[in-house]
Amino acid sequence: MGFAFVSGSPALDLVGTVESRRGAAVDLLASPADLERWVRACEELPDRVTADGAGLAAALRLREALYRLALARLRGAPFPPAELAVVNEAAAGPALGVELTDAGLRRSGDLPATLAQLARDGIAVLADRRAALKECGRADCTRLYLDRSRGARRTWCGMAACGNRVKAAAYRARRQAG
Repeated sequence: MGFAFVSGSPALDLVGTVESRRGAAVDLLASPADLERWVRACEELPDRVTADGAGLAAALRLREALYRLALARLRGAPFPPAELAVVNEAAAGPALGVELTDAGLRRSGDLPATLAQLARDGIAVLADRRAALKECGRADCTRLYLDRSRGARRTWCGMAACGNRVKAAAYRARRQAG
């Protein structure tokens, strides 16, 4: 199972752990071990956390609240109060530890601190009205991302998966038509 970190925000990458929400959704965080692997793979989070069933449930609750808040922002709608409460409560948790090493920045903390960091990141993204928050333009992809491209003209969450698929399909269609 490979995780994609293409959203420009760890909070949005957490939201992206459900693939294709419009179709046959695939949840990449089906177990506490999956959550531990995802956190370890995310460069902006600690390299070691442990999760249990309750921790996984808290992470999934935060993920879905962030998703619904992001959708509200995309639609220009007010934020749902219940989702705000989930994110704000998580953000009030403990801070991650940071330390400078010869290898660079090292982050440490337990799962509650990690979820608090993700909630704070989500708050920063959603509060910034100038941020170009978008949903992937590929029909089967529902990944949200920050478009930091020149002129905010990015169409897909990432070229490696979605962009290449769309371009390959367009190429095949042109060849069949020609």
